[in-house]
Amino acid sequence: MKILLIQGPNMEFLGRREPELYGTTTAAELDALLRARAGELGIELDIRYTNLEGEAIGWIYECVRAGYDGLLMNPAGMTYAGYAMRDCVRAIPIPCVEVHMTNLDKRGSHSVTAEAAVGVIFGFGVGSYLLGLEAICHHAGIGG
Repeated sequence: MKILLIQGPNMEFLGRREPELYGTTTAAELDALLRARAGELGIELDIRYTNLEGEAIGWIYECVRAGYDGLLMNPAGMTYAGYAMRDCVRAIPIPCVEVHMTNLDKRGSHSVTAEAAVGVIFGFGVGSYLLGLEAICHHAGIGG
């Protein structure tokens, strides 16, 4: 079983970008943590970072064609204006769980992509990703 994780704009700078909001865990450390958990669940986790909405959309359609079982994503900078991303997620036949490290409501933000996801987890820092991975596996009926 295979899950695609898309990390949106600015996520490659985790650990260095606004640590007061996002903590000090680096992107590489988060990737290692998630790959370890995916291994425990018996799934493959494909992690990709992009600063471009079109590239992310291309990857989503690519993963559907390749038979992936689910999509986990932090649209990051695409959260507020990613209408093309939202329409893409609406169109795919696999479940998507959206994650954010910070509490969007507390920050006065709104996710335009969230309505296309089966669920959204936010506000738990790095834990949002672990919870999101568990959620997408549960929803897709995979993992152990």
